[in-house]
Amino acid sequence: MKRMLSGIKPTGRVTLGNYIGAIKPFVSYQDEYEMYIFIANLHSMTIYQEPKELRQNTKDLIALYIAAGLDPKKVTLFLQSDVLEHAQLGWYLGCMVNMGELSRMTQYKDKVSKNETIGAGIFNYPSLMNADILMYDPDYVPVGEDQKQHVELCRDIAERFNKRYSDTFKIPEPLVAKVGGRIMDLQNPTKKMSKSAETSKGCIYILDDIQVSKKKIKSAVTDSDGHIHYDPINKPGISNLLEIYSILSNKPIKDIEKQYEGQGYGVFKNDLAEIVGQELEKIQARYREITSGSYLDDVLEEGAQKARNIARKKLAKVERKIGITIKKK
Repeated sequence: MKRMLSGIKPTGRVTLGNYIGAIKPFVSYQDEYEMYIFIANLHSMTIYQEPKELRQNTKDLIALYIAAGLDPKKVTLFLQSDVLEHAQLGWYLGCMVNMGELSRMTQYKDKVSKNETIGAGIFNYPSLMNADILMYDPDYVPVGEDQKQHVELCRDIAERFNKRYSDTFKIPEPLVAKVGGRIMDLQNPTKKMSKSAETSKGCIYILDDIQVSKKKIKSAVTDSDGHIHYDPINKPGISNLLEIYSILSNKPIKDIEKQYEGQGYGVFKNDLAEIVGQELEKIQARYREITSGSYLDDVLEEGAQKARNIARKKLAKVERKIGITIKKK
């Protein structure tokens, strides 16, 4: 069975975009791949996090993964900070990446262009990300189209290490979802739905009041012709809504277009609002069950133990090859 790995930062509340683009696909992947999923709380430290909010967001994210249908018996789910080897391997790999490569990363370039104050973590985080991935020798890393460059850098560093020290890391492949990989803002469909957006009007949060979420769907920006057709370039608003509808209903977009042929956006949006509402209601009910006891703690401890077993072996292998240890392990 092929192995897949992914991590997601617990910064801010989980959005419908996170759910559709990152979390929901894993429910189908878990029967096809050996999956390792971690909460990237070390990466969250590149910007200041209110400690109380970080703890709550981390707990919510873990619970929502499971509420969405991930089975801890099939998927290894753990906190990044519970496996100390991530940070140590991140240092070793950071010594193999050059500043030019790091300066080309999108997150760093965006902050530079905005003249924002930039911490060293923003510049160096790709090295930790490389360690996150290469530690577990995954075959695939699911990413959005805008995140492919991170996996490409990871592949470059793995090949560089293997060439210098002999084969050590598997070269991972990025896996980009064809539909639903990049859900856009409901009020500005040219931008990705983001928990860090300036306004929440275009963003649906999974744990928000369901009626509020329905209202956001009904007031989503579309266009003036009223024709329900998938065309991301010329009709980004309705195309975004069609992707959401398709993913949540498990219907091909072409079938949805035929279903609403000759009908206006109002009917379509009302139906989509109900679909979104039903999905959120199901997730929220399961979330309340999961967070009522010690279940989450047990899941994370079991996942961390399994991840540590792999990480320790990989780190020991790396250290032998690079000469950081003077005794055999």
